Amino acid sequence: MNKKIWSALAFTAITTMSFAQEKITNKEGSDYNFTVVKDLEETEVQNQNRTGTCWSFSSLSFFESELIRMGKGKKNLSEMFIVRNAYLGKAENFLRYYGTFTFGPGGAFHDIPWVIKRYGIVPESVYGGKNYGFDSHNHDEMHAMLEASVKALKDKPQGGKLTKSWKEAFTGITDAYLGDLPNNVEEFTFEENGKTYTPKSYAKELGLDMNDYVSLTSYSHHPFYEQFVLEVQDNWALQSSYNLPLDEFMEVMEDAIMKGYTFAWGADISEKGFSARDALAILPKDESTIQQKGADSKYFNNAGAEKISNAFLQPVEEKTVTQEERQEAFDSQETTDDHGMHITGIVKDQKGTKYFVVKNSWGTEYNQCDGYFYASFPYVRYKTMNILIHKDAVPKKLRKKLGIN
Repeated sequence: MNKKIWSALAFTAITTMSFAQEKITNKEGSDYNFTVVKDLEETEVQNQNRTGTCWSFSSLSFFESELIRMGKGKKNLSEMFIVRNAYLGKAENFLRYYGTFTFGPGGAFHDIPWVIKRYGIVPESVYGGKNYGFDSHNHDEMHAMLEASVKALKDKPQGGKLTKSWKEAFTGITDAYLGDLPNNVEEFTFEENGKTYTPKSYAKELGLDMNDYVSLTSYSHHPFYEQFVLEVQDNWALQSSYNLPLDEFMEVMEDAIMKGYTFAWGADISEKGFSARDALAILPKDESTIQQKGADSKYFNNAGAEKISNAFLQPVEEKTVTQEERQEAFDSQETTDDHGMHITGIVKDQKGTKYFVVKNSWGTEYNQCDGYFYASFPYVRYKTMNILIHKDAVPKKLRKKLGIN
């Protein structure tokens, strides 16, 4: 496989390497035995560390795979360029709603097209976003400063109206932490491979048409085959997703991978069966055996905590999820908008259960799969919020139903 999925090499007495048999599993000592169904190429696993920017890491990872698929080679795009410019959009939106709308570090997949259309994109080497001197990303102080500033601005302390200077003052904070950028991106130039670019001309050179990408979801509180604004806090830009029945939604995801298209995946990761350390996201029919040991909220809601269960050591029977059950979990807020990731392949276990291969953004040391994990189809069916995907990956019959040209 092209990614460093953890494996136990079972060698017989034969010493010739060509006779070695590779067991693909989730961790040492596990009886899970995965067979590769489809494995697509992607870039290196990154680490968002102490930031709420999974949406930027996962979406750019997806677009980096798109560039590979398009024959453009491997690129490392700047997550913090996206974050910096999205923060300005969030601040504008927060103030237009008189401080009653969300303002936070979170975001949605379509924030990346939103930023790229307006500001372009740059390589990671041009804008690393660690101007505060840390080796790893940490936005605790920056976000506290930004949040305090917009809350002060909403009260219009200077003559009952916002001055023309507030945006410059606001981006002065982001740029102090992430690195200087002019608000007029055409004033910013950089070089790559001997050519001079602006962020917008670089985006054009990459050849990614942001209009080719669509967000899909599956919830029955809105009509199927239409668009609606997904009601989650991080959807600050109020962008729409196409709504599909659950079976067709799953069909799109599986079919996309088999046709060579990866996609960005937003999901609830607070379930008992989600264990980053065990490199599994599963939906056991009997969850009573899963116990949590300690806490780890570095990324979200104890999602990284150690969990103990035989279900992470050998395949178990999983729940069958209906559209109604999925909707009930969303309506009751049991399903929450937690985390953005990148799906890059499919495997199946020895019982025939299929799993999506998921590239995370928590670095490579968190588990024995170098930062990847396996999400069972039942888990994905139940806990997916939405996906971002190239429109050509959607079957023609569904594109017609959805009105996607």
